[in-house]
Amino acid sequence: MKCIYRHLLSGLLLILFSTQAFALSNHADPELRSRLKLAIEQSDSFKDRFDAEVWLLDMSTRLKKRVPDSNERLHLLKNIHREATRVKLAPELVLAVIDIESRFDPYAISRSGAQGLMQVMPFWLNEIGHPDDNLIHIKTNLRMGCTILKYYIDKEKGNLRRALARYNGSLGKHWKYPDKVFTTLHENWFRN
Repeated sequence: MKCIYRHLLSGLLLILFSTQAFALSNHADPELRSRLKLAIEQSDSFKDRFDAEVWLLDMSTRLKKRVPDSNERLHLLKNIHREATRVKLAPELVLAVIDIESRFDPYAISRSGAQGLMQVMPFWLNEIGHPDDNLIHIKTNLRMGCTILKYYIDKEKGNLRRALARYNGSLGKHWKYPDKVFTTLHENWFRN
């Protein structure tokens, strides 16, 4: 019986997605469509192709105003999804942190010296014995940033507010960094 419901649900989702895809195809850039298709086929962190299509299309549309180049945008989204799911973080949370930390500028450097998308402090490279790694490199920055954020979430026993404050270095201060992340998450990245 579950199998019948599953097939019925899959069919309904396919019809719904096909209708949305047809509507979008009349307005979507053919190059973006082609790149999305390629990104989906090459993605390795999604449960299935349908999941990849939906997430990448949705997040790519949301990220377009910050990262106009479709190739760069899809590359970034695939890496964010891969690194977030690797450590069991919601990719949307990582998108919100990046939005607040660097506004998706991989070359961002803060006044305190934090670097890249997730604003990782350079001292970590020495701490882990990789002083020659480059925090501006997207994969390196995302891997380290996601790992650090997950560590703080675990350390705070799931208390996301305290974990975000630790990540930002504002734990115990009255600065509202966690609120900024939560607001950005719900306004820009939360999927309804």
